Amino acid sequence: MVPSALFKSAHENEDWSIVVIWMRKHPFLLGILLLVAVGIFIALFSAGLSSFLGYKGVFSTKGRIGIVTVKGVITDSRSVVELLKKYEEDSAIRAIVVRIDSPGGAVAPSQEIYDAIILLKKRKKIVASMGSVAASAGYYIACGADRIVANPGTVTGSIGALMHFSNLEDLLKKIGMKSSVVKSGKYKDIGSPAREMTQEERGIIQGVIDDIYQQFVETVSVNRKIPREKLEAIADGRIMTGRQALQLGLVDELGNLQRAVDVAANLSGIVGKPELVYPKEKGLTLWKFIADEMMSAVMNRVNEQAFDFGGTARMEAYQGPATKFGSER
Repeated sequence: MVPSALFKSAHENEDWSIVVIWMRKHPFLLGILLLVAVGIFIALFSAGLSSFLGYKGVFSTKGRIGIVTVKGVITDSRSVVELLKKYEEDSAIRAIVVRIDSPGGAVAPSQEIYDAIILLKKRKKIVASMGSVAASAGYYIACGADRIVANPGTVTGSIGALMHFSNLEDLLKKIGMKSSVVKSGKYKDIGSPAREMTQEERGIIQGVIDDIYQQFVETVSVNRKIPREKLEAIADGRIMTGRQALQLGLVDELGNLQRAVDVAANLSGIVGKPELVYPKEKGLTLWKFIADEMMSAVMNRVNEQAFDFGGTARMEAYQGPATKFGSER
């Protein structure tokens, strides 16, 4: 047994000697093999990391389409703009579908999302897909896309702007409360709930609303190629179905999310079934789940009492007089 073991060990040493000699004689080929090995390792590592981050099929031969969701009342643009930027930098993503299910929201965040779409459209095709509601600011955002696809029953339109103020003066008198204001200028407390708004103040607010309304109309007119005179006839805050919007030229065609994906694939030249890329969802902790459920219950109650399709869940008495795209002028 011992001689056999010694023979095996000597044979293995001889094999290693041959390998070492070959490596010394062919350093160039050795370098190539090492580079190939490192490349394979990096590719496997990148695939695993991308899968962990929510991007499947990084090395897939399929065309990829990024999905961006705009849902609920629009109060902040950061997450949507950051995702659009991430998709812009991903060379594997050839088109983007923006899924909109929103009744509207604040003006500035909506304009920031719209601007991000306009910039991204210079490099990649973008299709807007309308869900249950894509009205007011939701429609404003959609105007930035190359194509707009709406469901026949989508509630959309509501082109306009509003600011809502509450007057609590009589209520304060009944409970024996008075409000004292120290201000730096005549109009610094404009919109105060403690007193009636003057006609002069109302004129200032109306001027702000009219200017925002004109911005809205101009955006729709330019992107949808509808003359302002014709557009202003229907840009009075009215809501409409997706089918009515198609007849008025406010959307391009009727269809669901899958149809929007197909349109994006055709526009970007993707052959075959595209691969959809969704952002990775953050982990849901117990406390976050409880908080989300409580907030959902509160918002549902508020919406039952005060929701309007123009995009304002009339909470300005608590949030302050923020200007919103809405269904009133």
